Amino acid sequence: MTTEINITDMMQDLGRRAKAASQALASASAAQKSLALNKAADAVWGSRSAIIDANAQDLEFGRLKGLSDAMMDRLLLDEARVQGIVDGLRAIAGQTDPIGEVMAEWDQPSGLNIQRVRTPLGVIGVIYESRPNVTADAGALCLKSGNAVILRGGSESFHSSQAIHACLVQGLESAGLPADAVQLVPTRDRAAVQELLTMVDYVDVIVPRGGKGLVGLVQREARVPVFAHLEGIVHIYVDKSADPKKAMDVVLNAKTRRTGICGAAECLLIHKDIADTLGKDLLTALHSAGVEIHAAQGLPGPDGMVGATADDWGREYLDAIIAARSVDNIDEAITYIQAHHSQHTDCILTEDETAVETFFNRLDSAILMHNASTQFADGGEFGMGAEIGIATGKMHARGPVGAEQLSSFKYLVRGNGTTR
Repeated sequence: MTTEINITDMMQDLGRRAKAASQALASASAAQKSLALNKAADAVWGSRSAIIDANAQDLEFGRLKGLSDAMMDRLLLDEARVQGIVDGLRAIAGQTDPIGEVMAEWDQPSGLNIQRVRTPLGVIGVIYESRPNVTADAGALCLKSGNAVILRGGSESFHSSQAIHACLVQGLESAGLPADAVQLVPTRDRAAVQELLTMVDYVDVIVPRGGKGLVGLVQREARVPVFAHLEGIVHIYVDKSADPKKAMDVVLNAKTRRTGICGAAECLLIHKDIADTLGKDLLTALHSAGVEIHAAQGLPGPDGMVGATADDWGREYLDAIIAARSVDNIDEAITYIQAHHSQHTDCILTEDETAVETFFNRLDSAILMHNASTQFADGGEFGMGAEIGIATGKMHARGPVGAEQLSSFKYLVRGNGTTR
């Protein structure tokens, strides 16, 4: 019981401090925020050895916990990935500040001038699993959008996240901004998550970034509004008019570049007219690349394919595994996707523009792609510098959530002694 009381007190203190910091941050200048992010980037690069050492502790924790190879890859930080964190911080620093942007302006016959102006949300709680780079991405995007943030990283990335968070604090202090603008929950205790979900007096929105279990927990138990980053059940439909080289390049990249990210392809739908030709070639190439194929009965492919079961349809593997089946036409492909996807990202490979329009018009995923790898489902690749997640809901933010999506708006109404 004592632990619960201490966790409650600790989280309430984080909330109070975040609320105060958010009020100061809301009026911070664009130059201050950019300076803080650039100084944080300097600190990350200067501390790269310490960050990698901290990450080694997390990797050992992950090994003892029995994490899969894909999850260990998500957890890993090496110098190249630290450089990626630095690049992301600088990219966000260099973006146009969304806060204060006049989104619309008009004059009314009454004499009123009305502006709709972008404002911060306030305090954001971010709950995420093993990827330590999210500490930097989420902290930076919240800062850029004038929001204070309470970060609750996964237990696996505990030490890495602390090392990265310390660099963000250095950046804030260098720019004269409150250190409490970016806070990290200093415990692995799951009670802290439960507390964060109900802090309606201090937290304005929760962003969960992780697997189905985490997101489901947040959606069930949160009393604070949620931007849900649901699992990436990503489909690629290979149409009968697909270009063979484009299809080969895209499918291999979409599945094998990094298997443990939410944009990795999880199910391949192949038009029946090309199942014996291009479809078989694609499956053979995937198999040769080390991908385990769970195939529907009768699908032509290499020796060694595994027979698919009902559990394979609508599944996020986050591993070197892909489900595959043939479909009679684009209508069947769309119907299948609608029944099994998570409205995250879906792709069509075709040279038929009518098929593209049909696919784009009838499917309602947050991201729809044509002849492009689904690994591009990423805020950084969308020009946002980074992302806090891929929102799969339909309210407020959808798709990659960058700084602009972490804002709301207010109306500024000007008159001249105007009465009604």
